[in-house]
Amino acid sequence: MTDDGRRHERLPDPEWRVLASETEYDTGWFTGGYDLVEQPNGTTKRYYWAELATAVVVVAVADDHVVFVEQYRPNIRQTQLELPAGVVERGESFTDAGVRELREETGFAADSASVIGDVWCSTGVLRHRRGFVFAEGLTPVERDLDDNEFLSVRAVPVEEAIERATEPPTNDATVEGVLLARDEGLL
Repeated sequence: MTDDGRRHERLPDPEWRVLASETEYDTGWFTGGYDLVEQPNGTTKRYYWAELATAVVVVAVADDHVVFVEQYRPNIRQTQLELPAGVVERGESFTDAGVRELREETGFAADSASVIGDVWCSTGVLRHRRGFVFAEGLTPVERDLDDNEFLSVRAVPVEEAIERATEPPTNDATVEGVLLARDEGLL
């Protein structure tokens, strides 16, 4: 898919022969379907997938604190402490998208940002790529929340952020970024 809000890069050529690829639904937020694949033993199987837009997660640090957002997630009926995150728009790099999302969601502009990771998420069912960006040199600016964003900004001391990254109630996958930043020696 190449429309805005979808994956903007092509998937690699398949190692197993794809006999058919069917899109069964498109919600405007994600697309779902299946690939009919010939497996190495000669049998065929439908591999179902949901495709979401490429996204970015931001690990932003100021004054030895990590910037989080706290928001209610209706899909799981819980409030989550998460790192700022969002869709990478057409033509944006992970760093450009990360700086934009940080500004929109938290009201902080970053002097510098760099990619610290790039992964495919839940590869058994999702076609969803996610980049992790480290941002620092934060300056307060005005937030610009989307109509469906109802979130609070929380600054958490670095050591506590590292602890929270592995314990409930902070169990959203975005917090992997804290561990990536720690492993890169940035926290």
